[in-house]
Amino acid sequence: MRSVRICLLIPQSGAAGLWAPSAEACGRLAVDEINRIYGILRRPVELRIVNAGETGVSAGRAARDAIEIDGVDGIVGMLPSFARDFVARASRGRVPFIYTPQFEGRSTPDVLATGETAEELLAPAIQWLSESRHARRYFLCGNDYVWPRSSLQIARALIGRFGGTVTGECYLPVGQHDFDEMLDRIKVTRSDVVLPYFLGGDCIAFNRAFCAAGLSSRVLRFSSAIDETVAYGLDVDETENLYAASSYYASIRSRNNGAFLERYHMAFGDSPPPVNAFGESCYEGIYSLAALIEEAASLDARKLTRLYGRTFQQRTARGDQAQSVVGSRHPIYLAKVDGYDFSIIARR
Repeated sequence: MRSVRICLLIPQSGAAGLWAPSAEACGRLAVDEINRIYGILRRPVELRIVNAGETGVSAGRAARDAIEIDGVDGIVGMLPSFARDFVARASRGRVPFIYTPQFEGRSTPDVLATGETAEELLAPAIQWLSESRHARRYFLCGNDYVWPRSSLQIARALIGRFGGTVTGECYLPVGQHDFDEMLDRIKVTRSDVVLPYFLGGDCIAFNRAFCAAGLSSRVLRFSSAIDETVAYGLDVDETENLYAASSYYASIRSRNNGAFLERYHMAFGDSPPPVNAFGESCYEGIYSLAALIEEAASLDARKLTRLYGRTFQQRTARGDQAQSVVGSRHPIYLAKVDGYDFSIIARR
């Protein structure tokens, strides 16, 4: 009986490449745990780590090769939104596709998205900024593709709902780090808060430039694009007045996370890739795919995709339930970035 082959599709270079080590570690941990217990359909599981590359075209090609050459039975993808539709087209009708990171909220029937949406992350954050920090003037900026643009469109509506004003909006292509014009506009608008939605390495570059421009002491920054991996790319003094929102931080104290971190460090030692939401999403995504296949008692893609939206149990490091529902919503945590620590300030 052949093994069940899972493709973990992740960018290993470019702006999103900084998450590859943690994504791979979390994926391997999930598969090792599954194999120690029962496998999938009583079969051993093989994990194929596949480089999605830096574009949607490269991600779609990688997914197609994984299906046609490697014979994978399912794809777990932690990749930017601009690559999602390419992978969905390559996998449609052939294998299930689990999409794991936070996203703007737009998906298709061919994709099972397990991450939190922009609305879920932004609503509690903008309410908190308005009520607790009395923020009224917001500047929106990010990379020029679907996730930042759609997320900040949602932010614009939320800002209006809570009595705020958008003072400006500016986008740059992925990989471009000339922030001078953007930072000049932020200074001129006298904004209270900047919402930067940049991808991975671009997020690090923006926050460094923001601080070098002398803005960090007088303008708040909030983004759900900030995580532990990004913070480790900044100097300690570059996190002044920096806030973030996520459904997972390594610092969260919960039964699920405590057990997950113990298993993670037992597997990879005292200095593994830093645990973060994007990496943890791969752990949860593989368990989601395993639960989907077990529920269908089949590897037939048509049977599996018909189960998208149904409720069944899987393992996660997020939330409080010992067995979480696949695709279920989890608490959103607002955090203040203090050096390399994420201090939880609210749970919504």
